[in-house]
Amino acid sequence: MIRHKSFGHGWWYHYRLHEENAARGCGDGLKPLSAYLRGLLDSCPDEKFLTGPRCSRLRLPFDADIRRVKHHPVSRLARLAGETRSGHTEVELAFLNHDPKTRALVSKIAGLEVIVTDTEMEALILENTLIKKLKPRYNIDLRDDKSYPYIVVTNEPFPRVYVTRKVRQDGSRYYGPYTDVKTMRFALKSVRDIFQIRSCRLPLTVEGIARKKWKICLDYHIGKCGGPCEGIVSLEDYNAMISQIERLLQGKTHDLIAQLTEDMKIYSERLEFEKAGEAKKKIEAIEVYTEKQKMVSFELIERDIIAAVSEGDDGCGVIFKVRDGKLVGKQHFYLSNVSERSESEMIETLVERYYIKADYVPPELFLSAEPADTEFVEKLLKSKRDAGVKIAVPSEGEDLKLIKMCRANAKFMLDELKIQKEKAKETVPHTLEALQRDLRLPALPRRIECFDNSNIQGSDPVASMVVFVDAKPRKSDYRKFKIRTVVGPDDFTSMEEVIGRRYSRVMREGGQLPDLVVVDGGKGQLSAAVESLRSINLPNQPIIGLAKKLEEVFVPGESESILLPRTSSALKLLQHIRDEAHRFAITFHRSLREKRVISTQLTQIEGIGATKATKLLREFGSVKGVQDASLEQLATVVGTKAAQNIKDFFTKGTTDAA
Repeated sequence: MIRHKSFGHGWWYHYRLHEENAARGCGDGLKPLSAYLRGLLDSCPDEKFLTGPRCSRLRLPFDADIRRVKHHPVSRLARLAGETRSGHTEVELAFLNHDPKTRALVSKIAGLEVIVTDTEMEALILENTLIKKLKPRYNIDLRDDKSYPYIVVTNEPFPRVYVTRKVRQDGSRYYGPYTDVKTMRFALKSVRDIFQIRSCRLPLTVEGIARKKWKICLDYHIGKCGGPCEGIVSLEDYNAMISQIERLLQGKTHDLIAQLTEDMKIYSERLEFEKAGEAKKKIEAIEVYTEKQKMVSFELIERDIIAAVSEGDDGCGVIFKVRDGKLVGKQHFYLSNVSERSESEMIETLVERYYIKADYVPPELFLSAEPADTEFVEKLLKSKRDAGVKIAVPSEGEDLKLIKMCRANAKFMLDELKIQKEKAKETVPHTLEALQRDLRLPALPRRIECFDNSNIQGSDPVASMVVFVDAKPRKSDYRKFKIRTVVGPDDFTSMEEVIGRRYSRVMREGGQLPDLVVVDGGKGQLSAAVESLRSINLPNQPIIGLAKKLEEVFVPGESESILLPRTSSALKLLQHIRDEAHRFAITFHRSLREKRVISTQLTQIEGIGATKATKLLREFGSVKGVQDASLEQLATVVGTKAAQNIKDFFTKGTTDAA
C-alpha cells in the first residue's frame, strides 16, 4: 500500500504470486520482477505508469511525497522506500534486504496491481480488512479480534447498554474490545449497580410513551430501572445518565465524581434530599469501583502504554489503559508471522490495527519501541483523535518501570499461548486419531466438512455446510445453499447438487479439500454424494454418512454399517458436527420461510413492501395481529394511507371468503 502524505490520496497494491516462478531459474527473484515491471511499464500507452530511471522503480501518475509503502495482504514485504523526483512520484522496490522471508516472497512475485483510495485512512482500513480476509503468509497479522466482546451504548432515544461481539455501523458507541471477559463483566455489573438503565429491548420513543404504549416491568420495582417506558424518567434525565455511564466506561471517574458532587450540592440547596442521596450513593459506588484500579500516577494523566514481545513466529502485544492516573484496563493481542520482524514493526502493526477501531485515543502513548514509521503513526492517531498525540519511548524512571511491567505481561501472555498450544496438541489429536482408526481413514481428519438438508414438504429447500478444524467449529468457513435444481422433497438429489456445487468451486478456485466429508443421512444420501464426487473427478475423497436413528456410520463400498460405541469420543464428535449442521440448516430454512410468508401475505397489499411488513410484524407480532389492529394503531407504524390499504385488503378478503 502506498500512502500519499501531501495530497490526501491513498494507494493500495499487491503482488500476484505464482509458485512456479521459483522453478524458472529466477535466482533471488529480482530478475523476473524487473522483467515483469519493464513489460508492465512498456505496455501502458495511457502512461498510467511512467518508466523510471531503473526497472526496479515505479513512477506513479500523481505528484506526491510518498513517505511509506506497504504491501497488501497477498504478499507484503517488510518495507518499501519512497522518494520524490521533479514532476512525478517514484517508488523504489526495495528488495535489497535479502532475509530468507523476503527472498522467498520475491521469488514468487508475478504481477502488481494498484487501487486508488481517497485517504490514507481508507488505504489502511482496506489493508487491515484484506489481511484478515486473506491471511497472507508474509504479513504480521494481529489475530482476529472478532470474538472479543464490547460494551455497546445503542443509538436510540433511550439507549441500552449491553455486551456484544458484533460492531455495526449504526451510530452506537462501542467500548472495548475486552480481551479479559472478567474485567468486562465487572465494568458492566458496576454500570447496572450504579445507574438505573433499562435492559429491555422495547423500541422506546417519546411518542409511544406519551400514548402509554408500554408498561413498567419488574426491573423498575426492584430499583434496577428508572422506568422510561412510562415516562417516570424523562428523556433528558435518562440521556444525562447515559453520558455519565460513558464517562465511567472511558475511565474518566475523577470528572464524573466531580460532576456528581456538584449535582449533590445543587439538590441539597433545592431541598431535593432524595436526589441528593442518590447522587451520594453513586459517588460511593464509583469510588469503590475505582479502588480496584491500580494507581500509576498522582497526576490525572490519560495515557496508553504498549509493549510487544515475540518468540519464533508468535508474538503478543499488551495495552495498559491509564485514565485519571489509574490503570483502568489491560488488553492483549496475539500476533502471528512475526519471525524475523523487529519489535518496532510489531509495535507499528499493533498501534495501527488497534486504533483503527478503538473507541478512544488518549493524548499520550508510551511505547516499548519506536514504530517503524513514527510520522505515519502520529498522522493516523491525529486523524482519529482530531488532535495531536504525543508518542514517547521511556528510557528511565517510573515511566520505564511501567513499560517493563507491560512487557512482562506480554511475555506472560505469550507463555500462556505456548502452553495452550501444547495442550491442544495433546488433547485434540486423541479424538481425531480414534476417528481415523475407527473409520480406517487414510489421514488424520483435521478438517471435517458436514452437510445437511432442510425443507418442509419440499418448500424452501436449503442445505448447510459446517466446518470443524481440529475438532472445533470454524464458523468463518460455514456455508449455506439454496437448492436450485430440485422440486419437491428429494433429499438425495439435493445432497448430490450441494456436494457438486461445493467441491466444483473448491477445485476451480484451488481451495483446500477436507480430510473427511460427513453427510447427514444413510445409504441413500451417501450414495448421492459419492456419485456427485465421482462426476467432478474426486472419487477418492474420504466421505461417510451418519444416520440419526441408530447413529450408524455408512462408508462407501461397505454393505454393513459401522456401529461405534456410544461412549466413543469419535462418535460424540461426529454427533456434535452433525447436530451443528442441522442447527445451521434449520436456522437458514426458517429465515427463508419467514421472508416468504411476509412476501406472500403482507407485501401483496398496495404500499407495503418488505421493510414496512417487517415493521408491522415487529409491532403486532403476527399477520393476525396486523389484521386485528385498529386503523389508528396501523397509521402510527406505516402512515394513514398504507393503514387504510391494509384495512381494505383484509376487509375484502373477509368478504370474499363469506
